[in-house]
Amino acid sequence: MYYVTGVSRGLGKAIALALLEKGHAVTGIGRSHSIEHSSFTFILCDLGDSAAMDQLEFPVPAGPITLINNAGIIGEIGRLSEQNSLDLAEVLAVNTVAPTVLATKIYNQVSDKNTFSLVNISSGAANRAIPSWAAYCASKAALNMLSEAFFLEERELGFSPKVYAVAPGVIDTDMQGQIRNASEEQFSAVQNFIDMKANEVLFSAEEAARKLLLLLEKPYNDTVFSDLRTV
Repeated sequence: MYYVTGVSRGLGKAIALALLEKGHAVTGIGRSHSIEHSSFTFILCDLGDSAAMDQLEFPVPAGPITLINNAGIIGEIGRLSEQNSLDLAEVLAVNTVAPTVLATKIYNQVSDKNTFSLVNISSGAANRAIPSWAAYCASKAALNMLSEAFFLEERELGFSPKVYAVAPGVIDTDMQGQIRNASEEQFSAVQNFIDMKANEVLFSAEEAARKLLLLLEKPYNDTVFSDLRTV
């Protein structure tokens, strides 16, 4: 069984469809979806709503379980000092807190911890500060650290879940459209992203999903951090 967040569009939807095509059962979690398939189920939940996350309950079937935390938002693009109202809490709630809450809720129901796989979709922005993306960078850096800490903690307890924090590369999604629509006054590097789109160097969501599945099919070598550009 695979659980995938953010299946309404973009990478999350592409991942879910790729898994379904391979014959896997998929449960989507989020605010909406447009997937119609006999092996697909959906759990309605606003991942940015802490109360909804706390109340979220669902049975986890026996057998291997993979959670793919894909849902994410970039937040307001702009310098911290120039934002009228910081959306740091919202970005952290969706990008960092929700993936961790889901991971613990599902993992604690898994009878054989060694059959659990956690896949957190991270970003290259986790490893370097990008002006005007402060909240997003911070949220992904925190997600990376939580991923690694979970991996190490479970090894201390004698369990061997597979844990991945995956940088997917630059994918042609709605988030990229939001980035390209920022003004140069808001985001000094906007032209780089406009050029990447114009030069057709962006991954499609389908290609990124294919690469992710290839990564998950490989023998796990106890490496938490991966980059789909090298798969």
